[in-house]
Amino acid sequence: MIALLAGFALAGVIGLAWTAPASAQGFTYNPRPPKAPPRPVNNNGQMLVQAVEVDYDYNNQRVSAVGNVQMFYNGTSVEADKVIYDQKTKRLHAEGNIRLTDAEGKVTYANIMDLSDDYRDGFVDSLRVDTEDATRMAATRADRTSGNYTVFENGVYTACAPCKDDPKKPPLWQVKGARIIHDQTEKMLYFENAQLEFFGVPMAYLPYFSTPDPTVKRKTGFLMPFLSSYTPYGYGVETPFYWAIAPDYDATFNPRITTRQGVLFQGEFRQRLINGSYAIRAYGINQLEPSAFAGQPGDRDFRGGVETKGQFALNDKWTWGWDGVLLSDYFFMSDYRLAQYRDTLGSFLSLPTEAISQLYLTGVGNRSFFDARTIYYLSFSGSQEKVPVIHPVVDYSNVLNSPIFGGEVSYKTNFTSLSRSTAAFDPITTMANTNGLCTTASADPLARIPSQCLLRGIPGTYTRFTAEAQWRRSYTDPYGQIWTPFAIARVDAVDASISNQPGVSNFLPVGDTTALRVMPTVGLEYRYPFINVQPWGTTTIEPIAQVIIRPNETYAGRLPNEDAQSMVFDASNLFAIDKFSGYDRIEGGGRANVGVQATTQFDRGGSVNVLFGQSYQLFGMNSFAVADLTNTGVDSGLQNTRSDYVARVNYSPNRTYTFSVRSRMDEATLNLNRFEAEGRAAFDRWSVSLLYGNYAAQPALGYLTRREGLLGSASVKLATNWVVSGSARWDLEANKLNQYIIGAGYVDDCFVLAANYVTSYTYSAGTTPPVLSHGFMLQIGLRTIANSSTSASGAGGIQ
Repeated sequence: MIALLAGFALAGVIGLAWTAPASAQGFTYNPRPPKAPPRPVNNNGQMLVQAVEVDYDYNNQRVSAVGNVQMFYNGTSVEADKVIYDQKTKRLHAEGNIRLTDAEGKVTYANIMDLSDDYRDGFVDSLRVDTEDATRMAATRADRTSGNYTVFENGVYTACAPCKDDPKKPPLWQVKGARIIHDQTEKMLYFENAQLEFFGVPMAYLPYFSTPDPTVKRKTGFLMPFLSSYTPYGYGVETPFYWAIAPDYDATFNPRITTRQGVLFQGEFRQRLINGSYAIRAYGINQLEPSAFAGQPGDRDFRGGVETKGQFALNDKWTWGWDGVLLSDYFFMSDYRLAQYRDTLGSFLSLPTEAISQLYLTGVGNRSFFDARTIYYLSFSGSQEKVPVIHPVVDYSNVLNSPIFGGEVSYKTNFTSLSRSTAAFDPITTMANTNGLCTTASADPLARIPSQCLLRGIPGTYTRFTAEAQWRRSYTDPYGQIWTPFAIARVDAVDASISNQPGVSNFLPVGDTTALRVMPTVGLEYRYPFINVQPWGTTTIEPIAQVIIRPNETYAGRLPNEDAQSMVFDASNLFAIDKFSGYDRIEGGGRANVGVQATTQFDRGGSVNVLFGQSYQLFGMNSFAVADLTNTGVDSGLQNTRSDYVARVNYSPNRTYTFSVRSRMDEATLNLNRFEAEGRAAFDRWSVSLLYGNYAAQPALGYLTRREGLLGSASVKLATNWVVSGSARWDLEANKLNQYIIGAGYVDDCFVLAANYVTSYTYSAGTTPPVLSHGFMLQIGLRTIANSSTSASGAGGIQ
């Protein structure tokens, strides 16, 4: 082996900048078994040549390297059986098992390579290129001219990896062209007489088409079209045009041509700045047939809207941003299935009930968090006046670094201010829903409004400030008992101005209200784990007791409740000090939470966890027995002195199966008030889950009958990349299947094919019940080439 440093001035000899970053699979030539490329060496402009034999022809000014030739030059390497450099013609000629690896990781294989030393001109026979981004290209011959254009004769391009078992087997898809021209300046690939093949079978013929080469992340041009259909606008087609204006901003124009309503104009502008980015999207249409939306807000000539969002970093801890939506009418986006109202696949099938406009500031420290935002909810239900405007809501929490009296100290604050134009009532009885009793004046003796309705939102303004500090310390005594004393102090200051609208005075005093609520709390939690070790596993039995001492909740049921309307009592919050979900209600009175937890861990794998317990009101007023304007806590299982029993069992025999049972049982009768049983199984090729739920009637919350149902889901991996999945919900009380999803798809690193059939609920204005809508979506994607989809949706069936 001879090592030689040669000072050849080969300007860019081993850069191979002309090779198109693409990949190929339509050939069988494999010059040598794959191996790791030689480690690039930077020789400061000199070339390192290693070969079995190096010959110098001084008369003809030729240098020949023969036998396992390896050349290293400025981070690039060439391997070949033979390399000849002619100093007169300044040509580099390589033969046999050529492998060229550039500094960016592109690998080129060839049989013969003949190039000028500046790489502007030359040819390569039996070419194959593998790029760093896993695209491949092959050709019988490639000619390089003018330092910019490379023409591949009988070229093949693909982004699919070769078959591991049979590399000669055609890839999933490939594009063949009689000629493929790579314009390096424009970074474009032009295909002449091209055909698209799947598994080697021609599926489509294109006399000519072009696409950016894979190195291009963004380029001006037309994108793949999108097809859709929906009864009010008929069939629609979009062909987006993308405009890469500058490296830091761009725009997309995608007018949708519909058969029934005309052209819906859409455009989006995006810009990236040093510390963040923002986007603005606008829509507009002059409807040809407004009567298609008769009786709805969309029955007008012009409809449109504007969306915007942005986020910027002030530093490494603070960010601020916004989201904004402005519409001509609240049904516009749902009628035309626009923007954020598509699901994650873009199928337009899942429609929310509101849009959010907000301005926010967020900060995250090592042990602290701050968030402030003002929010405007745009309702799609037609009841905008019942939706609150959040002036701001500000949250701050912090955990001190240093202990105090040996314990951890934390504190948090919340400031909320909101306003609403009209009271938001929720009828909870058939009579109230039918006769409109919710807005009946309190003087009416027939209207027992608090037992007929809930007041979900107050009219007027409401402001509350909450500050809470907590101290907690845990220690273990010599017997293994764990003692955790804690102390909490909380203060709430409330100011409300409630409008005197019909029915409101039945729930709360109207006019101006101010209140100061103070809640000091002290308590102790006790745990005593007993551990038993057996040859088959380890069992830990842990009695848990928690005693909480505090005064009664002041103003219970006499203040607005905007953020604490959800109340589910189960094993997950048995030992929560305050079981209300928000700040507007606070648990008061002395309480004891007791239970026992047992965990068994089997030596051969698998575990069982069981928790059983109950909560007791020791003294004072039970906050959950006091009905407020939303009846939060009533019918929760905590409204009595002795609560319902709660239990949980989790069982995992191995990594394949998991089972869980959660229940809440009446303390006196042991009747099930809430029961959920769930099972999951995950195998190599398929997974399945089934959830059974049974919930007792809760008349105080509007659930007049028992609810019972099944929710199941499953997915099957038919082959390496083929998956079929589905889910369904069966209402056992109504004995009907009321929601389901069916989907199938193929996904790998170069191709996506997916089809989904989905049902979802579409909400209309007023008191009209939701309509079960159906939709279908088909998506096809070829990596680096195209991604397209089509969808159809409608009420009662595919339209």
